[in-house]
Amino acid sequence: MSFVEYSEIIQEGDVVIIFLGHESMMPIKVQSGAQTQTRYGVIRHSSDLIGQRFGSKVTCSKGGWVYVLHPTPELWTVNLPHRTQILYTTDIANITLMLELKPGSVVCESGTGSGSLSHSILRTIAPTGHLHTVEFHAQRAEKAMQEFKEHKVSHLVTVRNHDVCKDGFGTTAIADAVFLDIPSPWEAITHAKSAMKRKGGRLCSFSPCIEQVQRTCEALLDHGFEEICTLEVLLRVHDVRTVSLPLPDFGPEEGSVDSSQMASDVGQEEVPNTGNTSVICRTAKPPREMAGHTGYLTFATKPLN
Repeated sequence: MSFVEYSEIIQEGDVVIIFLGHESMMPIKVQSGAQTQTRYGVIRHSSDLIGQRFGSKVTCSKGGWVYVLHPTPELWTVNLPHRTQILYTTDIANITLMLELKPGSVVCESGTGSGSLSHSILRTIAPTGHLHTVEFHAQRAEKAMQEFKEHKVSHLVTVRNHDVCKDGFGTTAIADAVFLDIPSPWEAITHAKSAMKRKGGRLCSFSPCIEQVQRTCEALLDHGFEEICTLEVLLRVHDVRTVSLPLPDFGPEEGSVDSSQMASDVGQEEVPNTGNTSVICRTAKPPREMAGHTGYLTFATKPLN
């Protein structure tokens, strides 16, 4: 099992996602002899998981069942253990697109945190790219390295533990793109520029406050960056449902004969109108509530030296 390469069969040591429902999932590490408790009963790793195919439907001890899913960056983002505030797929999708990441790209990241964005970057740049990620907090850096090894992506990433604003990324002139998720990104612009390739590259900074954005944009301008833009991404999920809409009654058409008049003319009772009074259709309904502000994404381009 690898987060960047699909496997068919569950093996000991793999990380799997237990799917109990759309709003209830949990990651577990498969270990021989171990058991996992769920609301549907016990999952026995040796008999229920090891040797089974990813995507299998597993029956628990109480008779309920769950699905065992292969881990992906998207699933990991909504199930990972939070050590910090994280980026979610709405922002991650824009970051990977706007940074122009592709297989073979070299990326420098500051603010590893819980590793949500890191896993998406690794899948995008695999199999020949590399991620250089810097984390200021020693325990978070150690935990990130441990997770990368468990997820079998450690060969694609180098984790460093220091202050990027003082010590930089530990690399020079190798990065195609740089991502900053730190309290004072304007203090790291010099190091970001030196880490990027001489032919240029892309930079992204994530900041929750507009005052941070202002100072970062000023620093980017001072260091010669171009195409500076800031955007905010808000996700609005519509609910698709079946509805019944009443048909309006516009009365008889001009020049037509009313059914009651026709009935009286021929000496018969009035014929009731048996036509449909409503129509069934599919429609998309906007949400009454939606997730609000997460942060601002500032993008810039380092021009060719």
